[in-house]
Amino acid sequence: MCNGQILASLEQPRGSPVRVCRFSPSSTYLASGASDGSVVLWNVPLLKFHRAGLVKDGSLVACAFSPGGNLFITGSSGGDLTAWDENMRCLYSDKSHDLGVTCCDFSPQPVTDTTRGIEYYKMVSCGQDNEIRIWLISFDDEKGFDMRCKLTLSGHSAPILACAFSSDGETIVSGSIDKSVIIYAAKTGCIRHILTHHKRYVTTCALAPNQPLLATGSMDKTVTIWKLGQKSDSPGKFIPAPELSRYLLSVQRICPSRRLHQHVPPCEVNRKHCAGVRIKRKAEFDVESWTEDDVRTWLANESLLEVEPHFSANNIDGKELLGLTKDILLHDLKIESLGLRNKILRKIEDLKSKMKAVSSKIPEEFLCPITCDVMKDPVIASDGYSYERKAIESWISTKRTSPMTNLPLENLLLTPNRTLKMALNRWLDTRSEEKNYISS
Repeated sequence: MCNGQILASLEQPRGSPVRVCRFSPSSTYLASGASDGSVVLWNVPLLKFHRAGLVKDGSLVACAFSPGGNLFITGSSGGDLTAWDENMRCLYSDKSHDLGVTCCDFSPQPVTDTTRGIEYYKMVSCGQDNEIRIWLISFDDEKGFDMRCKLTLSGHSAPILACAFSSDGETIVSGSIDKSVIIYAAKTGCIRHILTHHKRYVTTCALAPNQPLLATGSMDKTVTIWKLGQKSDSPGKFIPAPELSRYLLSVQRICPSRRLHQHVPPCEVNRKHCAGVRIKRKAEFDVESWTEDDVRTWLANESLLEVEPHFSANNIDGKELLGLTKDILLHDLKIESLGLRNKILRKIEDLKSKMKAVSSKIPEEFLCPITCDVMKDPVIASDGYSYERKAIESWISTKRTSPMTNLPLENLLLTPNRTLKMALNRWLDTRSEEKNYISS
């Protein structure tokens, strides 16, 4: 194999583009997932087709084998996580991430439940919903298959593109469109470190199996190597990596803010006044000055990564983005799907509306935290924040947690915020007078 010879070229049976592939731990099988939702298990020693399956919704974009190799998980752009055995029997399938799964990874280390006599494996998944989920999975012939969510982590403020376990199963790392890398304690879900070195969104991350090293890759065209603190170091210590080359970038440690820690299960840092940087989703609506990279970031934020190659091939920057029409999308960018073209145009119209809102200098307190639109009927929830009534009513109809802190709401009582309503009406009247003056 030193000459790089091709052993086989295996074509996806349904002829759809392959989005993800993974070897089993023993290299007996290779799983491949495609854009049409088909997943194929190939026999590697024989270089032949073994079995195939199909998910009901979306493209397959993520895949991970259990350390034992007797099952694997696939994640789809529709948000489903599906578990399969080596005979392609579907063991589990359920919506796990709103707007789509982006990555999943198993911990190499098993977890034993001595009271029930069951051995579990941990798996981490992430998605376009800005959340990370830690799962406990067990599977044997006698007790069958069981998969349950143990923790949900909401440290990121934008879709998460990558997640990974450390070789000892103690650490989870994630990278996001918010340009940050977060290091979690796998047992508790507490944030250990937030790394904000990258200038563009973080697309991949990996933990070395035999050394305390972390690598992160980003759309800023860099791979950064970080050295994690040793167990013998003081708690929370983060050691800069030695200079492997002049291109190696130094580590930056930022202590998590109290606000950010409200999104994760309680830990010691939550109880301390911890000065740090709160990660915010930046409202950058000076679209005409956007670069091609900025447009790609916007596509990722709007769950439109599938058209990114079309935009990149045609060098679409901010000015070009605002001028896109149905004809340009169809004939110049070669986007054949009518639904996809309409979705892009709707997103552009939303962007233009937000540009107008920003140019009008809308006070932040008048914007609903859920919809980011100007409120008409502001109410105060039990978390102390004000929301648009319809938005928060829709939220609490399915969830019992605060949209701002992710903590359980003490009650579902909504109190009209009359003071804010009066201030909002005064501001609207002032704007109306200004418009009438300008038009006259």
